[in-house]
Order: sequence, then C-alpha cells, then structure tokens
Amino acid sequence: MKKFLNSVDTVLTESLDGFVAAHSDILELGDEHKFVRRKALKPGKVALISGGGSGHEPLHGGLVGHGMLDAACPGQVFTSPTPDQMMAAAEAVNTGAGCLFIVKNYEGDVMNFDMAAEMSEGVMQIVTNDDVAVENSSYTTGRRGVAGTLVVEKIVGAAAEQGMALKALKALGERVNGGTRSMGVALTSCTVPAAGKPTFDIGDGEMEFGVGIHGEPGRRRDTLKSADAIAEEICLAILGDLGDRAKGPALLLVNGFGGTPLMELYLMYNSARTIFEKHGVMVTRSLVGSYVTSLDMAGCSITLTMLDAETTALWDAPVHTAALRWGM
Repeated sequence: MKKFLNSVDTVLTESLDGFVAAHSDILELGDEHKFVRRKALKPGKVALISGGGSGHEPLHGGLVGHGMLDAACPGQVFTSPTPDQMMAAAEAVNTGAGCLFIVKNYEGDVMNFDMAAEMSEGVMQIVTNDDVAVENSSYTTGRRGVAGTLVVEKIVGAAAEQGMALKALKALGERVNGGTRSMGVALTSCTVPAAGKPTFDIGDGEMEFGVGIHGEPGRRRDTLKSADAIAEEICLAILGDLGDRAKGPALLLVNGFGGTPLMELYLMYNSARTIFEKHGVMVTRSLVGSYVTSLDMAGCSITLTMLDAETTALWDAPVHTAALRWGM
C-alpha cells in the first residue's frame, strides 16, 4: 500500500486540520474534530447537517457553506459518525429555526442520526436511497444512499438559504430524492488505510456492476465492456426504475469514485447523455467530477434527477463551498 500517511490512527484528524485550514475563509472545525461547520451562520435559517464515514471526499465536508450544508460530521474511514457528533453539530449551528438531518441510507448512519434526533429538539430527517443497483446490501436495509445525496443537499440547501421552513424543506428533500436514481460501476477496488490491502479482488479484465461506495458488492461481476455498453446498462436500469417519471428536464451527474480521470468521466457523460436523450429525457443541467468517492477506487456512478421549474432554480442558486461554487 502506497499512501501519503503519517499514521493510520491520525489520517482523519490531520486531513480535517488541513481541509479547514485550506478553506478557513468559509469553514471552522468543531471541538475534538467532531464536525466541520460554516464560519458565518445565518440567523433564523434552518440548519442542514449531514455526515457519514470519511473516504467519500468531498462529500460531506466539502459541501458545507453558503447554499448547502451548515455542518458535516465525519466518521472514521467508512465508519458512521457517532450521535454525540451530530448533537454537537446541531447545537453549534442551530440559530433557532430547527435542524434538518440529511442521511444516506446505511444502517450505521441511520441508527446514529436517529439517536441524535431523538435526543435533540426541533430536528427532522431526510434519508436518501437513490441507488437502484440492489434492494439490500451488506450495509443497508433497503436501497443505499449514494451520489444523489449531493443533489438533495444542493437543492434543499438553496431553499433553506432562501428561508424555507423546516417541514417544507423535509418535503422538498423527499421529493427530490424520489425523483433521483443512481448506479455505479467499479474497475478496481479501494484500499482502506487501516486494512492496508484492497477491499476486494478484481481481475484486470473485470468490472463490478452496481458496486457500493464502500466497495460492497453490486449486481454482478462481469468482463470489462466498452464505455457505451456500460453506460447503456446503467442508464436503462435508472430509466426502468423511474418509469413514466423519466420524461422532460433532468440533471445528469457523472461522479468519479476517486481513481478515474476526468477525461474518462466526460466520455461516460457523453455516452449517458446520448442514451437518456434517446429515451425522452432532456438533460438541462449537468455535473461531472469526483464528488462522492470511495477513496482510490477506479470507477464511476451515473445519477439522474428529474427537474421542474422550482428545483431547477434551486440547483442554479448561488453556492459557495469547498467543492461547489457558482453564482456568488
């Protein structure tokens, strides 16, 4: 294993120290590295809090800032943060309008965020579950929450910035999640620093369809195919799951898992866009890059979110975070 490390025991805290120092104009680090928060809070605004295991950067810390999250709680690599982290984050960023937790559907995340919500006042939750690859996995009961979580955080974050109330934000987030579908494919495994070896073995001529963002198994192992063939299987799975809703304007997100160059991600975007538009989807908004990663895994996911006038405007609204910045 070759990684830039001082110690596997300090990789997270040292990374967080560097991250917040690099973005000190917009971010602050909570006590004991429990959370990353916006430097400038907006009084009377509903606070948005998310989090999860580290190793998916820039999710979630990179999405803290104007127009998105108010705080993010980082767990150890691929390990859920603890309830005391969420409670500390909520106390730090709640300015009186309540808090909305945005939680990816992984059992540890859901359990710990549930516990924190029960012990806090004025908290509601959205659970994202956009992955169409498998109905249940080794990490979940029900579908996994993957790259579509970013879309929910952006659209709900913009609405919160504009003053939408807590209950309405929850309903909006659930509507966006309901119109969002994702699926990924891995070409290599990832290597967790503490393990020091790849999470799974995969041959040079193989790929894993429907892999999860922790390297958990997907639909099947298959021989490596062309980009067009890979994109077609993923896009048809997404379209089939959306059914009659897969018509009209949409956001297309092609997300890298950490080890895939942008040249390949844009190639996959080209393939996916062509397939979706042949089936009546109008790609009116796009995002390409590595935003919900799996450490050093080579591979990508494709996410489609159906849009309307309201959600399009909220996607376009100004955002200023470490990972996303436009309109400011």
